[in-house]
Amino acid sequence: MSCEKCEERKKLRSEEEYKSLSNRLNRIAGQVKGLQKMLQDNAYCPDILIQVSAVTSALNAFSRELLGSHIRTCVTEDILSGKKEAADDLVNVLQKILK
Repeated sequence: MSCEKCEERKKLRSEEEYKSLSNRLNRIAGQVKGLQKMLQDNAYCPDILIQVSAVTSALNAFSRELLGSHIRTCVTEDILSGKKEAADDLVNVLQKILK
């Protein structure tokens, strides 16, 4: 991608976007630490599995937010500037993450 905000496969994020994504990851990290504690405390398997499901859901929500931002910024800007390969790049990413 080569949109204004996407340089050399990096993206300059707004402070709001960075904060939102960072907060999500911090919550997920806390959930993963909680899983480790549950394991150490010999928690009942179904209880751990329910928490694993919560972490999975949180990661999926993080991915959706990041993907939405990518489509609204980089992909849209590239397509509007005539870089039609941006659509192919997006399709490739979607094929990888939706396996």
